[in-house]
Amino acid sequence: MYAAVRRYEGVTDPTEAGRLVNEGFVPLMRQVPGFVAYYWVDAGNGVMVSTSVFQDQAGAEESVSRAADFVRESLAPLLPNPPQVMAGKVVASA
Repeated sequence: MYAAVRRYEGVTDPTEAGRLVNEGFVPLMRQVPGFVAYYWVDAGNGVMVSTSVFQDQAGAEESVSRAADFVRESLAPLLPNPPQVMAGKVVASA
């Protein structure tokens, strides 16, 4: 499995960001081949973190691309700062 993690800082409206992600982005993630799971976390203080899990590296890379497009098209006013993006092979899980 592979995972992609994106950390967003300076989120202006976490509730609205969560609603838009749930209604618009989660369905897009489910369409990516190899989809396993997706999480959008409100870490507080204007920080939100997303985690996408896929069966293979191609799916994780596709999620990063789709996330960038979705943020640009639907979330830019709420996520004013570029995210920190990390992706890699899952080496332990529960």
